Amino acid sequence: MAFSDNKTDSDQSKIRGDLLFAAQNRAKRKFSINVAFSWILLLLFIIFLFSGINVSLGGFHLKTIKLDVVFIQENMGFIASGVGVTIGISILSILLATILALLAALGRLSKFPPIFALSTFYVSLIRGTPLYLQIFFFFLALPQLGIILTGLWAGVLALGLNYGAYMSEIFRAGLSSVGKGQREAAMAVGMTPGQTMRRIVLPQALRFALPPTGNEFIAMLKDSALVSATGFVHELMWRATKVGRAQFHNLEALIMAAVFYWIMTLLFTSLQSRLETYLARGDRQS
Repeated sequence: MAFSDNKTDSDQSKIRGDLLFAAQNRAKRKFSINVAFSWILLLLFIIFLFSGINVSLGGFHLKTIKLDVVFIQENMGFIASGVGVTIGISILSILLATILALLAALGRLSKFPPIFALSTFYVSLIRGTPLYLQIFFFFLALPQLGIILTGLWAGVLALGLNYGAYMSEIFRAGLSSVGKGQREAAMAVGMTPGQTMRRIVLPQALRFALPPTGNEFIAMLKDSALVSATGFVHELMWRATKVGRAQFHNLEALIMAAVFYWIMTLLFTSLQSRLETYLARGDRQS
């Protein structure tokens, strides 16, 4: 009889757990539906603001912004062709930034004074000067030393150096997150410091640093617009300002650029969210 009672209690607990799980799922779905509905309303409101419609209700008058639809249709392809250049600049820059951030983080954890000084000096110098200035320094100042870079590579170098300095803190935190016990265990089984770093510390640190690096890449997509200031990199912002100024439709051109940047941000944010979910699932399984 006692065994039967225990079985009944277990079944009831399972049923309560299933009901609670189902209620949580319903609440999540309801929340997601409400958020999606709110997004749709906000988008419709923005579309209305740029519809060119004039509304008069009694003594209230609302005049919305009228866009030149013909200009948008004729120049959308020209502006959109800069998306690939923008993404390419961002990918090259984030690769350089990742390498520099890792090296700077290792240097900041080093016990060798010259290495520590070099890494901290790099981080301080880059953080202490604007990215806009750094782009022009590599593009305009270095030729006086005989080093001539194209606008593209000047922008990639400046973005990589700039983001590498800021991302070094992410990698330093990732390296520090690996427990001392794991290092000591690796040494106990005969691993050299180099092997411990490659096989134990770096894999865990990179896994820790990967999601924040995704955030930095998304930010870099937008900061890559600064490269257009050189006038020789035909990315998204350069194309928008060129056609907008030439035809006196800056509003329409910049709105199109903003929409493309927004779409890219949404797409890469979605990819990053999926990556974080995958990494979190791996942590749960381990």
